[in-house]
Amino acid sequence: MNLLVVLGHPNPASFNHALAHAAADELRRLGHAVVFHDLAAEGFDPGLPAGEIPGGASLPDEIDRHCRELAEAEGLVVVHPNWWGMPPAVLKGWIDRVVRCGVAYEFAGGDGGEGVPVPLLTRLKAVAVFNTGNTPPERERRVFGDPLERIWRDCIIGLCSRAEFHRRYFTVVCESTESERRVWLDETRTAMRTFFGREGD
Repeated sequence: MNLLVVLGHPNPASFNHALAHAAADELRRLGHAVVFHDLAAEGFDPGLPAGEIPGGASLPDEIDRHCRELAEAEGLVVVHPNWWGMPPAVLKGWIDRVVRCGVAYEFAGGDGGEGVPVPLLTRLKAVAVFNTGNTPPERERRVFGDPLERIWRDCIIGLCSRAEFHRRYFTVVCESTESERRVWLDETRTAMRTFFGREGD
């Protein structure tokens, strides 16, 4: 399988990096072809220029490559922290510039963009989103409504694909012990085996 792993965190010493590398390494061990993007390390520009907004716009080579990788992916893994109930800017910019009309979705003829998008990421079989945070899960749901679940499940993946969706929220990271983090990394590796299996199975 062609797997795409996208990491959105600026600190290479972060637990997000450990999670993303654990996922990518496990996927490679399972025999998959993995494209790994550490967006911050790569200097990905999150700003969406006006010229890129129209469908069919001419895209910079880097963005065109990201779009092709997404369109060809059979599985997607996204790792990022919960910052104000949103992904960090670098990842939000990747969504804006790469999860675009004509690549991830399109609108039915004559609907003027007002209806429900038609999914184009038809190759995607499974999507796993891993988030870290410092708000206890019960409070995240009760007070904030768990916005990252809505963003990824309903506003992005659910509109662009029919893929099986899995999301895991690791918290409270700032108070976590080394043993807890080891368990979380093992859980991430297990999720890769569960959702993506071994190539050829």
